[in-house]
Order: sequence, then C-alpha cells, then structure tokens
Amino acid sequence: MRAKEAMQLLDRESTVKLFESLYGCGQTDEAKERYASVIEGYEKTFGDSDLKLFSSPGRTEISGNHTDHNHGRVLAGSINLDCVGAAAKNESDKVRIVSETYNQDFTIDLNKLEVSAKAAGTIDLVKGMLAGFKESGYSIGGFNAYITSNVISAAGVSSSAAFEMLICSMVNTLFNEGRMDTVAYAHIGKYAENHYWNKASGLLDQMACAVGGLITIDFVNPAEPAVEKIDFDFASQDHSLIIVQTGKGHADLSADYSSVPAEMKKVAEFFKKDVLAEVREEDVLEHIREIREYAGDRSVLRALHFFEENKRVDTMVKALKENQFDVFLENITASGNSSWKWLQNCYTNSNVQEQGITVTLALTELFIAKKKRGACRVHGGGFAGVIMAMLPNDLVDEYIAYIEKAVGEGSAYRMTIRPYGAICVSDMV
Repeated sequence: MRAKEAMQLLDRESTVKLFESLYGCGQTDEAKERYASVIEGYEKTFGDSDLKLFSSPGRTEISGNHTDHNHGRVLAGSINLDCVGAAAKNESDKVRIVSETYNQDFTIDLNKLEVSAKAAGTIDLVKGMLAGFKESGYSIGGFNAYITSNVISAAGVSSSAAFEMLICSMVNTLFNEGRMDTVAYAHIGKYAENHYWNKASGLLDQMACAVGGLITIDFVNPAEPAVEKIDFDFASQDHSLIIVQTGKGHADLSADYSSVPAEMKKVAEFFKKDVLAEVREEDVLEHIREIREYAGDRSVLRALHFFEENKRVDTMVKALKENQFDVFLENITASGNSSWKWLQNCYTNSNVQEQGITVTLALTELFIAKKKRGACRVHGGGFAGVIMAMLPNDLVDEYIAYIEKAVGEGSAYRMTIRPYGAICVSDMV
C-alpha cells in the first residue's frame, strides 16, 4: 500500500485492536503516532512506494538464567517495547536502511556481503543476516527500510535481537512469501552474530523476540529447539514486570561471560560429554569430590545451578498453567538466589567494589520484605547491568520512586508481555 493508504490503515478498528494487544489499551494513540512517523520518514527518504509495516519486540528472560548455552530450558517473553519499520522492494541489488533512533543511514550491496575487518556494528550484522538467508536457501533482494526503536539498549531486553528479527520479518515477507518459521529467523540472527560479530550467542534472544508471547524453550536439540507458548495473562494477576538498569559496569566483562558456559562444560567434560544437558545431576553429586578436583569449586556450583534452574523452569511453567501465581513468584525468587549464590553472575571479581546489581537487588529485597509481596532476580547475562522485579500494580509507582532515588532517575521501566513476536503489521490487519 502507498503511504496515504498506510496512514489510513492506522485508523482501522482492526489496527487499534492489534495495537491494544501489542502495547496496552492506553497506548494506542502513542502507537499510531510512532507508526505515522515511520510512514512519513519512509516517504520523505525513499518517496512514495508500495510499503509494508513491521514490528519486532524486545524480550525478557523470566527464568533459565545461563542455561541455554548448555542446552537447557528457559522461560521468556516478548515485551511491549519494539522496533517498528516500513519497508518495500526497490528492484535493485542494494539494501538501504535508515535508523531514526540511532541516526544511521547505510547501503549494502547484495553482491558484497563479506564481513569487515572489525566484525562489528549494524552494517556487519545486516550483512550477516543477508548471508544467512542465502546460506539457508532463502531468497533475498534489494529493499528500502525506515526503522525506529524504543527497545532500551544495554538493558538486557535484546535490542539487537529485536532489530535482527525485524529484518528477518521484512525479508521473509518481501521475498519469501511468508513461508519461513520463527526458528529459521532465530538461526539467521544467531548466524549473523556468530560469524559477523564474533559473538558466541545462542538462540534464546532471537527465539523470544521472533515467537512472541510467554514461551518456554528447551534447547536439548539446539538445531530444532522445542518451543511452547504459555497461555497466561500477567494483567489478570494485577502484577507488572519492572526492569531496572543498575548502572553500566566499567570493567571488560567478556571473560566473566565466557567463563560461565566454559565452566559448566568443564564439568560435562569430566563425563566425556559436551554440555551439561547430557549429564545427570545425580552423577555429578555421586562424583562431587573428583569433579571439584578436576573442574574447580565454582564450576561445580555453576553446574548445580544449571540442574536446579532447569527444574525451576518446569515448575514455573506448571504453576502458570495451573494458575498458581504464588508458586511462580516463589520460583522467581529462588532463581534469583541461585544466580547470586551458585551461578555467581551478579558482579565481577575483577572489581568487587562495583556491585550495581547486588546493591539494587538488596534494596529491592528490602522493599519486598517490607511489603510482603513481589519477587526479584538478576536479569540476563549479569555481572553488571539489569535486574527484574515482579510487583503488584499498587506498589509499582512507590517502588520506582524508591529504587530510582538510589540508582538514578529514569532507570526503572514498567513492561508488559505482548502476545506477538516479529510480525508484518500490514498483513495482520
């Protein structure tokens, strides 16, 4: 549809209903303004053409902290913050992308998809995705895209994966008749990060952004992870999910992040296995003295976290299915305690005086203990950055004021779980 028709699309009753499900009942006017701005930006940049509208959300990790890389289980959800874009074929061998949010404007030649020497940045990431489409046997072609995003960067909600899945949705819709599934999206995003960013990421972020809603993923077969949608409405429990940015760590955390999967795999290696999903917890406990000698004590603790966290995901999924929200909250707390004490990813040992996550968790735990309601835990990779709190709605404003006084104004974000992942909005209304 042309720009004028796209503007008219925003006023349809079906579009308003979709926006309510994506962003919340009170956010439809703001959503219309965002999409209208994208349409205007596209028309101003590329002229009037037969464009389509797209959306791809950020994600939150609810449980399953640092389990996916050892083929474990996770519970995650797509959130109401998203990348929004307008895109259309340009009948050339060039892809031009304009990012309003990050003030970027670049063009990629489809005949020159080699990674750059630095292997970093948005251009390399898009090159990697386009190369991933080709390697996977899917079609690609020239297109123009105008994109904006309100997915918070450096907040553990996967702003990069949201962008990746937006591009996947565009290429799938424009050149592959929408026949691709979300697992294919995720593998293409992973391929781009692994080969064009030198980032040894798994599939969790991409899967959660692509699939949408509240989902549990079992990575025991990472080539074809088992994904199940959980039909549960947090709003019905009168609770909100809060993400708090605790401050950016100043240390290089690469060694901290890589140590987690490496130490878990060291325990698996004792049993001549590649990952912990291939090992039984009972066997680890049976040989605990030898494993401590072989892999080290922290490796043992991290392995025990893996086994217990996997069981916690199952318990939480069962609790949600049976509407036992109190059990669900108890296990968020248990997950957080395990990450803090056993996984040990709440601060870096290279700078023990910088503990933004643990200070923010401690303050949040004091708040929850006083109110006797709610739960909290580290969010995402850890070592620095972000925590998650699940609180009753009547406490949210008070908590945000309380935590921002300690951490900094504008550091807390109230979020909701949205039911859709990466989508072509135009095709859904």
